[in-house]
Amino acid sequence: MSKFLFTGGSGYIGSHTAFWFLTSMQDSQIVIYDNLSSGFQENYLYLQSVFGKRVEFVKGDLNQTQILESLMQKHRFTGIVHFAASLIVSESVTLPLHYYKNNTLNTTLLIESCLKHNINKFIFSSTAAVYGQPDSKLIPITEIAPLDPINPYGASKMMSERICQDTHIANPDFNYAILRYFNVAGASSHNTKELLIQKQGLGQRSKDATHLIKVACECAVGKRESMGIFGENYQTPDGTCVRDYIHIDDLAAAHLSAWKFLDSTHTSEIFNVGYGRGYSVKEVIKMVKQVSGVDFKVDLCSPRAGDPAILIADSHKIKTLTSWLPRFDNLELIVESAYDWEKSQNS
Repeated sequence: MSKFLFTGGSGYIGSHTAFWFLTSMQDSQIVIYDNLSSGFQENYLYLQSVFGKRVEFVKGDLNQTQILESLMQKHRFTGIVHFAASLIVSESVTLPLHYYKNNTLNTTLLIESCLKHNINKFIFSSTAAVYGQPDSKLIPITEIAPLDPINPYGASKMMSERICQDTHIANPDFNYAILRYFNVAGASSHNTKELLIQKQGLGQRSKDATHLIKVACECAVGKRESMGIFGENYQTPDGTCVRDYIHIDDLAAAHLSAWKFLDSTHTSEIFNVGYGRGYSVKEVIKMVKQVSGVDFKVDLCSPRAGDPAILIADSHKIKTLTSWLPRFDNLELIVESAYDWEKSQNS
C-alpha cells in the first residue's frame, strides 16, 4: 500500500491531483496537511465522500514542526507531494518576507523532516515564474533555460528547487521530481451534471481570484461587474501578456506520471508542464465571452509588477521520460469546464 502526504492538498491543484492518485492507485491512501489559508474544506470533504477512509485531513502549518513530526511518526509515508505555498505574484512583490518564509523556509523544514524519517521520494510544485522574463529566442522554454525570477514568488520557488537539488547531492537516496507549472485552469473532467447541480465535485475555488480564466468566468456568471487587462503594450502580437494554459486534469496527471517516474527510476528530474502554445489575455477573454454568451465589461489597467510578457513551455522532456500525454489541450474545452463549474457554484 502506498501512503502519501499531500501538503496543501485541499487547494485547487492539490485536490485534483489527489483525485487522480486515488483513482489510479486503488491501494493508495493520502493524508492532506493544510492550514486552509487558501485551501477549502469542501475539497477534502468531497474527496472523503468519494474515497472514504483512504483520505485523511490534518489541519496545520508546515512551521508547526510538532504536528509534522507526529504525522511522520504515525504514518510510514511512501512519498511527499508538496503543494503548500503562497502563490500570488503581485502580493509577493509587496510581502516578500512572507513568501520566503512560507515557501522557502517551510520547504526546508519539510525536507528536513523527510530526511529524519527516511522518506526519499519528493514531488515539488514549482512554477514557470522561476524563468522570469526569458529571452524571446528561448521560447518555448526548456528546463535548461536560465533561472532569473523577476518577483519574490518566483525567487522563493527557485530557492526551494535549489534546496531539493542540494539535498539530493548531500543525500543521494533522496530523489525529487520538480514540476514547473505554466498557467493552470479549468475544472475536473470527472464532474457530472448531477455533481454540478449539487455544487459538488472539484473546480477552482478561490477566496480572492487572480487567475485570468477564473476571473473572466466570474464576470460571465455575474459574480464580478468587470475585470481588467493589466497593460497592452507588451511585446506580443496584440500587446497583452501571452501564457501557456494547461487544463487542471492534465497537470494532475503529470504529477501521477512524475510519481511513477520517481518510483521506477529512483532518479531526480525537473519537468516543465504545459502545452507549448500560448494565448494572449485578449484571446482568453474573447473565448470566455464566446463560451458563456455574455459580453461583460473589461477595463484597461496599468501593468502589474512582476508580469513577464510571454511564458510558453517546452514539455518535450516530461513527454519523453514519463508516460504523460496531455488529453485536454484545447482552450475552448478548458474555458467550458471552468465556466460550467463557476456557473454551478453561483446558482
